[in-house]
Amino acid sequence: MEKRDSRSLTSSLQNLSENPSNKTLASHGSPLGVGKTVCDSLVRSCEKTKCPSLVSLCLGVIGKHFEEIFECVGDVLASFPPDTKLALVAIAKRRKLLNDDVLISLADSSWDVLDLSGSNVSDLGLTKVSEMAKSLRTVDIRRCCEITAGGVSELVSNCRSLEILRCGGCVNSNLTARRSLKYLKPKLKEFHEDSWENLYSLDISVDAESLRWLVWPEIDCQSERILTKECPRILVNPMPSTRFGFRVLQVPYEALPDVTLDDHIIKDINPKAWEVGGVSSNAVARPPPNFNELPIAEKFRLAFVERAARLALKEAKMAIKNERLAEREWACSTEAKAVALERQVKGLVFRKTKRKK
Repeated sequence: MEKRDSRSLTSSLQNLSENPSNKTLASHGSPLGVGKTVCDSLVRSCEKTKCPSLVSLCLGVIGKHFEEIFECVGDVLASFPPDTKLALVAIAKRRKLLNDDVLISLADSSWDVLDLSGSNVSDLGLTKVSEMAKSLRTVDIRRCCEITAGGVSELVSNCRSLEILRCGGCVNSNLTARRSLKYLKPKLKEFHEDSWENLYSLDISVDAESLRWLVWPEIDCQSERILTKECPRILVNPMPSTRFGFRVLQVPYEALPDVTLDDHIIKDINPKAWEVGGVSSNAVARPPPNFNELPIAEKFRLAFVERAARLALKEAKMAIKNERLAEREWACSTEAKAVALERQVKGLVFRKTKRKK
C-alpha cells in the first residue's frame, strides 16, 4: 500500500513538471524546485507584512494610555531618545492632547523638524521650544489658534536656521500669518559705534535670514505682493519644481503643501494608538475647508474704521459749505454794507486831506 502511494505521488509530480501550462514548476523540473518557489513566495509575503519593532509596539501602548502615563511619569518621558519623544508629540497631537505642558516636557535640543498643526500649543510653548531647539529647520503651525504673531517673532529670532514655515489653515492662523509678515521681511538694527570695523562681529539683521519657503495656501493677494516685492528670496506655496529666475529649484519634501511632516515618524505604529472613542484621528488630521475670511470682530472693526473715514470726509465738506454760506450771508447783511460805506468815507477823507497838503 505504501509503495503504491509513493508511486502515485512520483507520477503526479512528473506529470506536473511535464505540463507546459505550469511555467513555474516546469522551470524547476523537480520537487525540490517546487519547495524553493514556495519558500520564496513566503519570504516575499513576510517582507510585505513587516512586523513592527519593539519600540513601535511600546509607543503604541503609551499612546493609548498617554493621559494617565503623562500625569504619573511625565518626568520619565523627558529622558527618552529624541526620535521617541518626537513620535510621542505626533501621537499626542493626533489625540488632541498636545499643549504647552506636553510639548515643553518632551522638547529636545536636537530636533530639526516640528509639526504642531492643529494642536493647542500657544506662544509660551512655541517660545520655550524655540529656545531649546535652536536648530529647527522646518516648523508647521497650521491651524494653531493659540499662536499669535508674538510667538512667530520669538521663533524667528531664536531659530536662525529656520528654512521652512507652514502656516494658515484656519481664520485665526491666517490672521496670525498676516500680522507676522513684518517679522519675515528684512530689517536692520540700529547701532552707534565708533567705526565700521566694530560692526563685523555684530548681528545687524533681525529678520528670518534663512527662511526660503513659506507654505500658506490661503495667502491673500496683498500679502503675497508684499513678500514678492520686499523679500523675493521667500518663495510662497512652491510646486515640486519651482523656477527662480533662470534656475529650476528642487523644492524640499517638507515645503510641499500636501505633506504631513510627522507621518514618517509614526508609520510603524498602530493607528489604534491615537484612536479616541473608536474613531481614528486621521479624519481630524485632515485640514478643514479653506475659508479665507476675517473674524467677525475684525470685520466690525474695519467697518467702523471705514464708516468713521466716510463721516469725517462728509463733515469736512459740510464745514466748508457752511463757511461759504456764512460769508455770503454776512456780505448781504447791513453790518457788511455799513463797513463798506465806512471804508469809502475814510478813503474820500484821506484823498481830500492829501490834496490840501
